[in-house]
Amino acid sequence: MSVLEMKVPSPGESITEVEIATWLVEDGDYVEKDQPIAEVDSDKATLELPAEESGIITLQAEEGDAVAVGAVVCLIDTSAAKPEGSEASAPKEEAPKEEKKPEVAAPKAATYATGTASPAAKKVLAEKGIASSAVKGTGKDGRITKEDAVKAVPSMGTQPANGSRGTERKKMSMLRRKVAQRLVAVKSETAMLTTFNEVNMQPIFDLRNEFKVAFKEKHGVGLGFMSFFTLAVVRALKLFPDVNSMIDGDFQIKHDFQDISIAVSGPKGLMVPVIRNAENLSFRGVESEVKRLALRARDGQITIDEMTGGTFTITNGGVFGSMLSTPIINPPQSGILGMHNIVNRPMAVNGGIVIQPIMYVALSYDHRIVDGRESVGFLVAVKEALENPVELLMDGNPARALEM
Repeated sequence: MSVLEMKVPSPGESITEVEIATWLVEDGDYVEKDQPIAEVDSDKATLELPAEESGIITLQAEEGDAVAVGAVVCLIDTSAAKPEGSEASAPKEEAPKEEKKPEVAAPKAATYATGTASPAAKKVLAEKGIASSAVKGTGKDGRITKEDAVKAVPSMGTQPANGSRGTERKKMSMLRRKVAQRLVAVKSETAMLTTFNEVNMQPIFDLRNEFKVAFKEKHGVGLGFMSFFTLAVVRALKLFPDVNSMIDGDFQIKHDFQDISIAVSGPKGLMVPVIRNAENLSFRGVESEVKRLALRARDGQITIDEMTGGTFTITNGGVFGSMLSTPIINPPQSGILGMHNIVNRPMAVNGGIVIQPIMYVALSYDHRIVDGRESVGFLVAVKEALENPVELLMDGNPARALEM
């Protein structure tokens, strides 16, 4: 008998443990080499664990267990032959169970004590505002004891419920728990402030209406809003480099490159992959990267390396209908730009009222290293580039900028 010990591989630097999210096979199954046998959660991503060899598997950890990197999670008997006529990890059919008729206890006859609260119980129920009729007594002959009163929970509402009243207790994934810890840490460890502005999106609407069909036909990706916002952010970061920096102890670290993190929804929650060196990308380059990273996040294929090292983040709550929000900084970054939905609003233009598509934008920043002048100036620079993209983002030649 030859047994292989499968250990938890290191998913990335600084990660010391993972959580078994889901076993994709059952104990005693025959597995093939490289077959996915489990999904494991780290504090940054969900990864698949493939079988290192073929054989009969013996699980050494339960779903939900936190397992240290390098620990044994399963054994594979590599000397075991594949059962004839069977497929690896085929779902097992359970034999039909014989139905048993439930035993019904004979109801106890009600007495004067049934539903009557003891003096101590009556006092506790009065303090909680709970009627005796809403509590089932466990004392002799159904009397309501003090313990019954202490355990009683007030009803969620004053009227009797006619529908389902079920609740579910579910452990959060390691990724979700880590996100929760980071969000709380940001609020308590940074001097976070948010400044707002509004953007007239009509110039971008006009450009997209003119070029989006030809752009899609030539490049295979759509001409969306993210390329305009990403390149506007790159320009603003060059003008206000403090927003593109981070704190490391007593030092401020400034970057001469723009790695832009973009928040996208994945099957396990919010993912923030990074567009590397966005300052070197064209409109086509940005749109291609956004599509590639979004698909990898959606399919659960995103890696930790693809989600680390960003210098600034863009998040788009507008796709979910958000009108305005105060986005939370993605540490150790010092700034995050929030996009929102686009609504037709009346605007004063040349002394008249014109209906224009308006988006509210928000910049949250760490006031420890980004002052008001830089934060407001940065957001104004983003607004200027979005409202005058031909001159400020396309050098006056949209066709050339879009590589038409």
